[in-house]
Order: sequence, then structure tokens, then C-alpha cells
Amino acid sequence: MVFSAPYAVFLAVVFAYPLGLAVWISFHRYFFAAPGATVNRPFVGLSNYTEVLSDPAVRQAFGNIVVFLLVNVPLTVLLSLVLATALNAAIPFRRFFRISYYVPYVTASVAVVGVWLFLFNSTGLVDHVLGPLAPKPSWLVNSHLAMPSIAVFVTWKQLGFYILLYLAALQNVPKELYESAAVDGASRWRSFWSVTVPGVRPATTLVVLLSLVTGANLFTEPYLLTGGGGPAGASTSPVLLMYQQGIEQNHPDIASALGVLLIIGVLIIALINRRFLERD
Repeated sequence: MVFSAPYAVFLAVVFAYPLGLAVWISFHRYFFAAPGATVNRPFVGLSNYTEVLSDPAVRQAFGNIVVFLLVNVPLTVLLSLVLATALNAAIPFRRFFRISYYVPYVTASVAVVGVWLFLFNSTGLVDHVLGPLAPKPSWLVNSHLAMPSIAVFVTWKQLGFYILLYLAALQNVPKELYESAAVDGASRWRSFWSVTVPGVRPATTLVVLLSLVTGANLFTEPYLLTGGGGPAGASTSPVLLMYQQGIEQNHPDIASALGVLLIIGVLIIALINRRFLERD
């Protein structure tokens, strides 16, 4: 209890109290006021939730995040597992490649976003290389490509972390299984599918769960890459909409209701994910 007490206090102050306050705010007509000012914040029941669910911008934001997750999660699982398997083998410059894949993860998002803006804006390097094959409008100002482009960016930036998770999981897969598969005449692909994939299933569950939570909390990338959710809200995420409603427009009650609904949605998806991925 003594050793766990500091972390328990940290959880209570940083997570439990803000969450409880957000739930309370979501049931009241709440707004920010000057320190010490006495203002009436009446109980409004489910009024804030009704307003959130009837807002087309909220439905669009949740639709955007579904598009993001459909691109990001499969790409993350596939690329991180394949690359981790390759980096786990005895290849030349293995340590160099392991560090190289991890560097984007620890690099500040603002710095990396600047590079991607240079590459993917309407006059960027990618469009210049593609020439007439480049999309019109360009990637980040195209209502159909803005969110998939952000999903690819996040996949690339976070990949190093998930590769490390899979590399750790691969150390626990017995080498005897690969030897037995080779004796039975299994090809490299068959060994990967029948030995590696089942052997790292707990890591896959964790990777999927973390990528789902990361995607649901998407904020920095659309805020910086598309100027705050453009074009016309095509890349707005629920968390970005919470920031716009709660901070920019002083509607923390609406933002809190949206946040509570987002938490419920993430919990449901996480439970479904565990049900499918952790089955015997």
C-alpha cells in the first residue's frame, strides 16, 4: 500500500477527479467564469447529451474517426508485426534500423508535422513527383483524403513504439516451434502465419487496444495538419471538437457530454476487441 499510494494519488488527481468533474459538468448548464464569481449552473439532465447527439458536426467527427481507425489500426498491426519479425532476424545493421523506426515516435509532433506539410501540401514534393497523378485538390485539403492522410501520418509516427512491443513479444515465442515447422516442410510464410501470429496474440491485443485509444484521442495531427479540422470539418476529430466547443466557444458542458460519450464508445470497442482477440 505504501509503494502504490503515490501512483494511486496520481491517478485520483489526474484521471479520476477530472473524469468525475466532466460527468458532473455534462449534466449542468456550465460555463467558465471569473475566479471567485458566483454564477448559477443549473442541472439540465440529459439536455447536453441531446444537443450533442443532434449536432451534425458531432456525427461528422465520429464518422471521421471511424475512417481514421479503419485505415490506422490495420496498417499499424500489419506493418509493426511484419517489421518487428524482420528486425528480429539476423539482418545487417539491425540495431540501426531498430533505432531508425523509433526516432519518429520520440520526435515532437510539431517538428514532424512541418516536414509532412512540406511533403504533402499543394505545391509539395509528393505532388511534384506524382505530377498529373497527384490528387486535385491536394491531400490535406481534399475532403476525401484529409483523414486517410492523417491516419497514414499517425501510423508512420507511432510505428516504432508498436514494433518494440512486438519485438518484446517475439522473444517469448519458442524457437523450437519454428524448428518443428521447418522439419514439417512449412514455408517461411506458413511459419509466420501458424507460429508467429498466434505466438504474439497478447501483443496484438495490446497493439489494437492502444491504437484504438490513440485514434479516439486524436487531436494534435488534425489541429496542425489541416488547420483545425478542415476542409469543412472533414478531418475534425471528437477531441478536437471538444477543444473547439469547450475552450474556444466556452461551452464546457457540451464538450463534457461529448467526452463522456467518447469514453463510453471507446470502452465498448475495447470490450469487443478483447472478446474477439483474446478468445481461446
